[in-house]
Amino acid sequence: MSSLPVVGAAMTLDEVELHRGWLFEKSRDLELQSFVDADILNGDWAPLAARARRLLDGHSGRLGIHGPFWGFTIASEDPDIRAVVTRRLLQGLDVCAVIGATQMVIHSPYTSWSYNNLDNNDGAREALAERTHMTLRDAVKRAEDIGCTLVIENIEDKDPHIRVALADSFNSPAVAVSIDTGHAHYAHGYTGAPPVDYYVKAAGNRLRHVHLQDADGYADRHWSLGEGSIHWHAVFAALAKLESKPRLIIEIKDKSKIPASSAYLASIGVAQ
Repeated sequence: MSSLPVVGAAMTLDEVELHRGWLFEKSRDLELQSFVDADILNGDWAPLAARARRLLDGHSGRLGIHGPFWGFTIASEDPDIRAVVTRRLLQGLDVCAVIGATQMVIHSPYTSWSYNNLDNNDGAREALAERTHMTLRDAVKRAEDIGCTLVIENIEDKDPHIRVALADSFNSPAVAVSIDTGHAHYAHGYTGAPPVDYYVKAAGNRLRHVHLQDADGYADRHWSLGEGSIHWHAVFAALAKLESKPRLIIEIKDKSKIPASSAYLASIGVAQ
């Protein structure tokens, strides 16, 4: 039996239909991305949840969802917007409770602007963290109650440590860190951030989730693995040192290439 980590993938329910055999063959982890949109969460999503339970009957991999993120930041200065964001995240956690998902991906509040300006304005760093706590307070409590973990994904983050410190500040097992390899590679190529493996090292055992996508350092490509310029051996060498067993989730635009992406990782001897 191979000791290499087993990768999973991010898919909608339609894509689970197509890749169910691949998903089940090694009990791969799954991140469902059918519950992201506000229209879905504000409507009757029970039939989607029932479909998820039916499709995943017998699946023994770990299940998560990508939480809502369109059109907002979790650190908004506007209290009315924060209230909407809190409600949206609670809606996502309601889905998790119904389908048995134990992880929900949310987006980092930090931007490339943050890197140069948080320390340019007195108290800005602390104020952003405080606003994030106000937004997430109820969601974190709900996540604790249902045994779910909110994993904070880097978006524009140039500093690989700042998001880890934010997760730590909640002092809760329901808040951890996610890394998107393509986002980190973009930050490296476009804003001068460290390379992707440095993000892994900075996260350490707070890392519970990784979006695996390839890119060229110029844009958020979500290419199939092996099609870009990410140094995968360095990334997986850093991952191998962790004890937190993060979910390794292939997140690419062309979902037909999910099996090819996992085959590429197997061909270079880093995962299966």
